[in-house]
Amino acid sequence: MMQSYPEPSSIVLVAIMPTRKDLEIARVLGWYRIPIRTAPKIIHVDYLCFYQPAAFGPAGKWRVETFAAMRGSELVQRKDLFKDEADHPRANDEYYKVQLGPLMMLPKMIQAGVWQRFTFLYTTGEKLQHAEELKDLVVRDEERITLWRSLREKAQAADGYKVELPDDFYLDAELLRLFTGSF
Repeated sequence: MMQSYPEPSSIVLVAIMPTRKDLEIARVLGWYRIPIRTAPKIIHVDYLCFYQPAAFGPAGKWRVETFAAMRGSELVQRKDLFKDEADHPRANDEYYKVQLGPLMMLPKMIQAGVWQRFTFLYTTGEKLQHAEELKDLVVRDEERITLWRSLREKAQAADGYKVELPDDFYLDAELLRLFTGSF
């Protein structure tokens, strides 16, 4: 099945692609890594777009050119991602290994503009369709509330975590609020 451009309602995470090697891993092996210590609060999205920093050189730096559908994720240690780097100083650090669909080119690249340094940005497929610069991807006002609700629902669905209690089970409302975020 051919992957299409994100729908306007798609949830998109713009993430930094640190090096050309990482881009090649995404293209060939179909995964992307996010260190858990710097990960965004929610990684379960519909698509990832990749921001290329200065490491991409004059012809490729400070822009977003590629995207991929997110297919899933798992928590792994760096040494499991890079078997030949078992002695790396961060070998035991935890990473999200995000499984990707095919890496695709955006119809038009998005320039960094004044934003040349950031790590993650949530946006929508609609914003992505019209963006010329990174600042155009920022979701504001009521749209932001809708985006965060969608992110929360997607994260809860991905985790599959549900508490089912028998009808006669009593649970303190404050404790329930702490576990579910409701009330």
